[in-house]
Amino acid sequence: MVPDAATSLVGRVVLVTGATSGVGESTAHALGAAGATVILTGRNIDRGRDVAAAIGSGAEMHRVDLADLSSIRAFVDSIGERQIDVLVNNAGVMAVPLRRTVDGFEMQMGTNHLGHFALTGLLLPRITGRVVTVSSAAHLVGRMDLADLNWERRPYNRAAAYAQSKLANLMFSLELERRLAEARSPVCAVAAHPGYAATEVGSHTGTWFDRLFGFGKTILQRTPDEGAESVVVAASDPGITGGFVGPRFLLYGAPGRAGIARRARDRESAARLWELSEELTGVRFTLGRQV
Repeated sequence: MVPDAATSLVGRVVLVTGATSGVGESTAHALGAAGATVILTGRNIDRGRDVAAAIGSGAEMHRVDLADLSSIRAFVDSIGERQIDVLVNNAGVMAVPLRRTVDGFEMQMGTNHLGHFALTGLLLPRITGRVVTVSSAAHLVGRMDLADLNWERRPYNRAAAYAQSKLANLMFSLELERRLAEARSPVCAVAAHPGYAATEVGSHTGTWFDRLFGFGKTILQRTPDEGAESVVVAASDPGITGGFVGPRFLLYGAPGRAGIARRARDRESAARLWELSEELTGVRFTLGRQV
């Protein structure tokens, strides 16, 4: 699966988080096949090296734990001033029991949103092309509680926490798109969602997601490669410079413009989420013209 638009990546450097399995692995393979040099990141270094070897000499693996801000900073320091053309914020956890990251964040918000927020901010001065952030159709049922982002006071609900983190992903991407445009930066921000894809991440959550994924496996039978199509298009199509890309029929179909929940379009809430994310991560963005 390599859409024609992916030819725009020949000779470019693409970083994909969570590239050791599922949609992230399929995305890395497709972008590598399109001629990109692919930097894979994830926690399982051995698995990542196997994936990189399968992609070919233009791929390399680095260990990054998005649930640990010190791991993110160490990775960014380790690659020095290396230029990144496209960053794909793909990694994520789904509907896990209540756990905390190394820095005390609720695991899904900490990994899915705050970890990617920090990584993007630290890498942005060396990003030349675009930032792709993977959200989900689950954002449609998400509710953002900025007074209790990390579930420290409310009773924890892991499906609701996942939906909130995916809403945060989309709100972050749309806010980044606005701020980059205001700063007249040549970098663009695009959000994407894979729809249904038969991966392990959503099969054993102990929530209603299990029923949805069971339905998907029985009826839709979409592979991780098919799920990655929207992400690859968002990362490679020069005609798409913002917004939200997803399957035509929400969970399946060819990639196109995806519907965005009204809550994700709330600019005031997005600005407050941005400020809170800066406060929690200690990362401030450089949004002027990038080198």
